Amino acid sequence: MSGEAPDHDTENDFTDTNSAAFNSINQTIETESDIQKNDKQKVDILLKPTGNAPIMKRRRWAVDADKQLGWIIEFVKKYLKLESHERVFLYVNQTFAPSPDQVIKNLYDCYNTDGRLILHYCKTQAWG
Repeated sequence: MSGEAPDHDTENDFTDTNSAAFNSINQTIETESDIQKNDKQKVDILLKPTGNAPIMKRRRWAVDADKQLGWIIEFVKKYLKLESHERVFLYVNQTFAPSPDQVIKNLYDCYNTDGRLILHYCKTQAWG
């Protein structure tokens, strides 16, 4: 009876256990990445008119933190229905005009006031 094969193969059991653990880890990673995709961080932005800029009816906005400032410039132009040749300038806290490729989260981390990023917009240069 020593020539008979055992009822189960321990090597296959080990492989099945590793496979199950690997699949579990993959599902956990996929779930976390899905949560991150669906739960994008938002930044509260307060848009204030300056100079000759038209006043927006809605001043507070929640914007994806990974967007660039150029996206907000284009958004303001569309919201105010400005013509393509008209420009919009954005200023942080009435101080400086960041470059359009600045990421909103970076500006928020450095210059937020009371939990929101205050941006002043105008059609002509106002400061700096």
